[in-house]
Amino acid sequence: MIKEKPNNKLIGRTAGDAVFDSVNTFILLLLCVVTLYPMYFVTCASFTKNTYLLTHQGSLFWPVGFNVGAYRLAFTHPLLLSGYKNILIVLAVSLPINIVLTLFCGYFLACKNVLLKKPILFIIMFTMFFSGGMIPAYLNIRDLGLYNTLWALILPGAVSVYNSIICRTAIEAVPDSLSESAYIDGANDLVIVFRIILPLIMPTIAVLLLYYGVGHWNAWFNASIYLKDNDKLPIQNILRAVLIANSNTLNSAATENDQVNEFAESIKYAAIVLTTVPVLCIYPFLQKYFVKGVMIGAVKG
Repeated sequence: MIKEKPNNKLIGRTAGDAVFDSVNTFILLLLCVVTLYPMYFVTCASFTKNTYLLTHQGSLFWPVGFNVGAYRLAFTHPLLLSGYKNILIVLAVSLPINIVLTLFCGYFLACKNVLLKKPILFIIMFTMFFSGGMIPAYLNIRDLGLYNTLWALILPGAVSVYNSIICRTAIEAVPDSLSESAYIDGANDLVIVFRIILPLIMPTIAVLLLYYGVGHWNAWFNASIYLKDNDKLPIQNILRAVLIANSNTLNSAATENDQVNEFAESIKYAAIVLTTVPVLCIYPFLQKYFVKGVMIGAVKG
């Protein structure tokens, strides 16, 4: 019996495949450079001496006149430290509230044969497209006694309809037989939610934690409206003051303090690094849950 020789031209890589892979590699590397260089530039600028930043225009590939004076000055200023404290308080209080309310709302949306479900669902979905507006919201916060308190940043956005829909999709992927068995054994809805549903949709909960956490971390507009005391502002409002408002809060004594003048430019980049690094450090630990949680319920067979 004569064996046929394998056709290397069919199973081997052609010149077109090599060119295609090379072009893809080049484009992806270019996208990585375009994405990562701004963060690298800000990091280098935060360690660069102030006089060089004021006179230099263009790219920066390494710190010039390496010093940590901007970070030392930033950490010694009370507003930056109070900004970190305030945002941590907001996250610690709001995230449990966000997850519990979103879980309840998602469970309600996923339940079948619920009394008045359609009109309630219409009211919930209506809030995704229409709101009362900024002035009625401000009057509501003031009349409720939440003005100039951190509760004004926590309670108004306690639940997101979009995140509730994501939670509902994950709950719908859980077999109904589990809930039915629990009902037969005498469990109520609270037991089913916290002891059956919640452990099974933990990847989605991790995604919702990331969504809510990043949303609170980056939020600054509500704080600028509802808070009047500087020592209650979260970190993003302090960063905004440094970058946009000519450093009015962080560098209020710039004309009198020579040390602040020495790092007036580099401290802006140091503030960006200090407000960005925490999120960059947390995201890699949630990345595997992020992909899995978003895909749950996306494809139904």
